[in-house]
Amino acid sequence: MSHDPIVPPLAAKGHLALTEAELVDWGERFGRVASPPLVVAISGELGAGKTTLVQAICRGYGVKEDVTSPTFALVHRYDSPRSAVYHLDLYRLKVAAELQNIGWDDLIGEDALVLIEWPERAAERVPHDHVPISLQHLPGDESRRVLYAGGHVL
Repeated sequence: MSHDPIVPPLAAKGHLALTEAELVDWGERFGRVASPPLVVAISGELGAGKTTLVQAICRGYGVKEDVTSPTFALVHRYDSPRSAVYHLDLYRLKVAAELQNIGWDDLIGEDALVLIEWPERAAERVPHDHVPISLQHLPGDESRRVLYAGGHVL
């Protein structure tokens, strides 16, 4: 079961709350320092900025082509000079058993950057050593997102 993280009372005044431009900048910086093999699990409600963040990470990682949401295809593969990049959108999955249809074990085992939107749909199949990122709207300010990266996300 997944729970949204609690928004700290001072988040709006600190560096947890980001505008879209700040989120994109953060994602590009993250992409520049990411090293494969790496699995990044990005959770958040609809419209929180998950795909925007994935696009920024891919740009920072060296992907030159347009990065689009794989909502219907479930998986998009991109090339980078550093490694392949897999962008997974698991929103349409009903149960984790459907992961076998997209070659989950092979994707997760590759020497690649794997970016997963809606990771909660994969349940315990997400590797334990993944980097968790959570995005959510800042209550009372729809122009900014609260970003939690790494560590323990409830």
